[in-house]
Amino acid sequence: MKSTPILTVKNLSVVFPDNNSGLRALDDISFEVCPRDFICFLGPSGSGKTTLLRILAGLLKPSAGQVDFIHSQQPKIGMVFQQASLMPWRTVMDNIKLPLELEGMDETAARIKVREMIELVGLSGFESSLPRELSGGMAQRVGIARALVHDPDLLLLDEPFASLDAMTRERMWVELSRIWQAKQKTVIMVTHSINESLFLADDVLVLTQRPGRIKLEMKVDLPRPRNDDIRYTPRFGKLAHKLRETIE
Repeated sequence: MKSTPILTVKNLSVVFPDNNSGLRALDDISFEVCPRDFICFLGPSGSGKTTLLRILAGLLKPSAGQVDFIHSQQPKIGMVFQQASLMPWRTVMDNIKLPLELEGMDETAARIKVREMIELVGLSGFESSLPRELSGGMAQRVGIARALVHDPDLLLLDEPFASLDAMTRERMWVELSRIWQAKQKTVIMVTHSINESLFLADDVLVLTQRPGRIKLEMKVDLPRPRNDDIRYTPRFGKLAHKLRETIE
């Protein structure tokens, strides 16, 4: 049985002003998110995916419609961007600790939480490393740990692996799936990749080209935990074909 939603989005639309009648980025978007859901929004460039995340993060107000977080007026949001956006002068430990510093957490307690995150994302031994000493995949692990360290109600992922090479990106899918299994956070992710969405998500929502509308909402009925072999199963191929047909 489906649990009670923690987030409802109803009839959401976004219009950006321009010299004419306005640029409509999103049009009449509605969906629900339940605890521990992993939802992927899949769509082409210009479909409003990042705009949607900015609204959910409270960085942008919609032109119409509403976003309601059930039981919480000010939910904790964690966000991971396409680039890790780490502070170059801060170590791995101190970059991850930043949200806890902003909350005013005691230094000793904060360092304990950060060490737990470092172990979770597989960066033990790199606590004192600076961002310039990390690979792209390692930097994104730091970004994920920083987004999770303050125990957010909702984790937002804006194509976090888009800048990585293909092999590193696929390894990061496995790592993110492992981290999600461990923390059981509610996640909304946007991506261009059909394989990425199927490997990670419980549900995939396909957006049309601008203005973004939900064209398909598909349940991903693949078993968890997922490993790389699942991408070569007939069921994965069938789901990928349906998504590709919908987008085209």
